Amino acid sequence: MTLKMDIPPLEDKDRFIHRDISWLQFNERVLEEALDSDNPLMERARFLAIFMNNLDEFFMVRVAGLRRLMDAQYNRPDAYGYYPQDVYREVREKTEELISKVYAVYETKLKPGLAQEKKFIRRSAELNAEQQKFVKRFFDSTLYPIITPMAVDQGHPLPVLSSKTISFAVYLKRKDALHMAIIPIPGGVARLVKLPSAKDTDEFILIDEIIRDNLKTFFRGYEILGASLFRIIRDSELSVDEEFSSNLLRSIEEEIRKRPRARVVQMCIEKACPAELREILTNAVGFSETEVTPLESEFDLTFLFQLAGAIVEPKLFYPALPPAKVVYENIFDRIKEGDFLLHLPYQSFYPTVDLLKSAAADPDVLAIKMTLYRAGEDSEIVAALKEAAKKKKQVTVLVEIKARFDEERNISWVRQLEEAGCHVVYGIAGMKIHSKIALIVRREEGRTRRYVHLSTGNYNEKTARVYTDVGFFTANDDFAKDISDVFNVITGYSQPARWKRVISSPNDLREFFFEQIDQEIAFQQEHKNGFIFAKMNSLEDTKMINKLYEASAAGVKIQLVVRGICVLIPGVPGLSENITVKSVVGRFLEHSRIYLFNNNSDYRVFLSSADWMSRNLDKRIELMFEILQPNLKESLRAILETTWRDNQKSRVLLPQRTYSYRRAKDDKFNAQEFFLKNY
Repeated sequence: MTLKMDIPPLEDKDRFIHRDISWLQFNERVLEEALDSDNPLMERARFLAIFMNNLDEFFMVRVAGLRRLMDAQYNRPDAYGYYPQDVYREVREKTEELISKVYAVYETKLKPGLAQEKKFIRRSAELNAEQQKFVKRFFDSTLYPIITPMAVDQGHPLPVLSSKTISFAVYLKRKDALHMAIIPIPGGVARLVKLPSAKDTDEFILIDEIIRDNLKTFFRGYEILGASLFRIIRDSELSVDEEFSSNLLRSIEEEIRKRPRARVVQMCIEKACPAELREILTNAVGFSETEVTPLESEFDLTFLFQLAGAIVEPKLFYPALPPAKVVYENIFDRIKEGDFLLHLPYQSFYPTVDLLKSAAADPDVLAIKMTLYRAGEDSEIVAALKEAAKKKKQVTVLVEIKARFDEERNISWVRQLEEAGCHVVYGIAGMKIHSKIALIVRREEGRTRRYVHLSTGNYNEKTARVYTDVGFFTANDDFAKDISDVFNVITGYSQPARWKRVISSPNDLREFFFEQIDQEIAFQQEHKNGFIFAKMNSLEDTKMINKLYEASAAGVKIQLVVRGICVLIPGVPGLSENITVKSVVGRFLEHSRIYLFNNNSDYRVFLSSADWMSRNLDKRIELMFEILQPNLKESLRAILETTWRDNQKSRVLLPQRTYSYRRAKDDKFNAQEFFLKNY
């Protein structure tokens, strides 16, 4: 069934917010949390660090992609109606604005707040005699032995500096000859050094400052005319022709090795850098001097993560509320009792880990199959898989080695799993396997029973403490058969088909969503009760958005909770007047994907690993599955409704393409705090 409603004939630029601009708006909402005085001080510091880390990745991927298109003289508008040079110009303007804003927050809000709490980040001139002696000993014993100054001249090209590297450029003179040298800040040493301090006081200094104070030590016999810190960000997107790669793992490794020499896409230099040194440096790096970002304050505020880790005062952090435990004696018996959900991080991630650990230890378990997209360091789940293989169980693991910025870690997991005896699949050419699935095959009472775990989020113990996700446990035969078939498609040559309990991309997911939206349009026309309620990370696919515009034009009410990118413009008369979009940014990163369709008041609710993004629907293997048990359906609807009620951490996207942060002064409701206290 395909229904067509009249939609105003607008240009693409009038129908969509550009995805890169929308992403920067999301990061601005992260920055707002650093300004929120209701957040504990060190959490505000963390939000500043998250903002900067996000911005680095934006340059490494999105800005780098724009530069590639411009270099190739690509001259066609994208899906949102923009030419590359137009987006690049807007992005540069917005990022300059945001960088100015983040440093204003750091200097005028965070540092004074730290000082009130007797926490200080010192300059060399502020150190007392004891601290000066401590810093000199630290330089002599730790920094000086590992630092190597590198000359830059005809015989010494600019050293290879990886992305995010901070370095000193030093302008030197000896006799009448001018020289330049580079001193990279060592990455193997923590940037923040704790100083001897008075009781109840914490004082720190950056190693950048210590090195600056000792530059003459490295250049005896030379006059230092000037010195400046600088920092570069490089293009970090991988370019692998997967269809023609005979060994995908080796190809990815080769691309990773190219990253330290890739094109520079952002360069920060101290504002006080001498003009001659700045010109020499930008020429050496190969970056336009007109696009340099000048900084007056500390470089790379992600060091605030380390600061937060060094402070031990509970009042400066969110109150520690351990996740609710799910009580059971045996995980397999608990699943056999009936399907159940976990709402992370409000409920413990332990049952997920326990399922894999129990499977590894249980002599009746015959096989384990699962996908790994982003696994954390020291992963108990990976350890369980290796243990299971050593015990001669059949262990098949699909490790997605193309998971952006986790490629090296995932390659390491591949090596370890293979050495343990696991059968490892690296991925599929042209596709990412983004679905989160685990299948356990167990021998019970003369037959085999299969246990299934599906999730909206990764098998990562670390992120499970800070990302909101929903996991689903079942021993249902239809689910088990479907998931077995899914693995056959991923690991072999089986052709995918429509399964009983799961829907997958890239074959069926978009079509299935369109069918549900068309159904809501039909119900709206007949019963006036068309309604769609969805929660996701990002909404970027223009075909999906046009279908939502079509539903809105037909009168279907649509409520969307979209944390990050949202290309759709809500509330436009005749186009999207029945669509409302909210974004929740708070203590936890909203990561769960939940889709609800009213279905003529007999609502259907689905969980998925997929956002409404083109890459999820067309270029990844994703799964979506329907929850049928009435109590579990009601739990998911309650999650959607509770999140929608939030009036402390939610922002409303306006027709003017901006977000309005309307915090209620009365009847305050913080959805994340509610979940923390009510499981």
